[in-house]
Amino acid sequence: MFAPSAGYDRAITIFSPDGRLYQVEYAIETVRRGTLALGLKVKNGVVLAVEERTKKLQNPNISQKIFQVDDHIGIAAAGYVPDARIQVDVSRVFAQTNRLIYDEPVEVEAVAKRIGDLNQQYTQYAGVRPFGVSLIIAGVDRNGAMLFSTDPSGTYLGYDGAAIGAGSDQVTEYLEKKYDPNMSLDEACILAIECVYLVSEDKVGTKHIKIALIDTESKKMRRLTDEEIAKFAEKAKERLSTTGKA
Repeated sequence: MFAPSAGYDRAITIFSPDGRLYQVEYAIETVRRGTLALGLKVKNGVVLAVEERTKKLQNPNISQKIFQVDDHIGIAAAGYVPDARIQVDVSRVFAQTNRLIYDEPVEVEAVAKRIGDLNQQYTQYAGVRPFGVSLIIAGVDRNGAMLFSTDPSGTYLGYDGAAIGAGSDQVTEYLEKKYDPNMSLDEACILAIECVYLVSEDKVGTKHIKIALIDTESKKMRRLTDEEIAKFAEKAKERLSTTGKA
């Protein structure tokens, strides 16, 4: 007996009889196996948080999963991070081209659509493979705080709170209960750390947590220091202990 996918997963351009592109589904599975990344949109900005499992001698001060696209836009990735770097480079060129042509910062949704279009192109041509990464694209533009998520199929959607990577389903369920659009950026940082602790094997330290935020006042991305993350983590642990999640 042949597996249901036999023959239909050998090329990206072949649909299975039930209308599936198996190579795209494999890429989405790669994202699910990556470490957690999440984003939160609140009244005065956006927060990006990721879990990064570093090696013992690796420099912990360099984030491999949070990227800056422009002053007002950041990206968090889950999945095959080298693919994320390519998409971030495309986003940066797109953002700078927009400044040169229109003399204004690019809108966050425009960047999300550009990456969605790029992903879709890699689902329809022979000799290529889909990007094995999903992105959370967050920023502040003339429309206010914005948050989008992309996936290997080319889909991009806007969110108030989004999670990708391992444990994302559990985190999404937690956010549906705890998220409040009127919370402050500090409260959003605490909630983001709660989400990381919820699915991480390490529920004590903060070296595996990286956070960046963009506030609506300055419209500039800023990475939090280890000390700031540790301060928020103490409050996150207290909340989780009271709910029995720790």
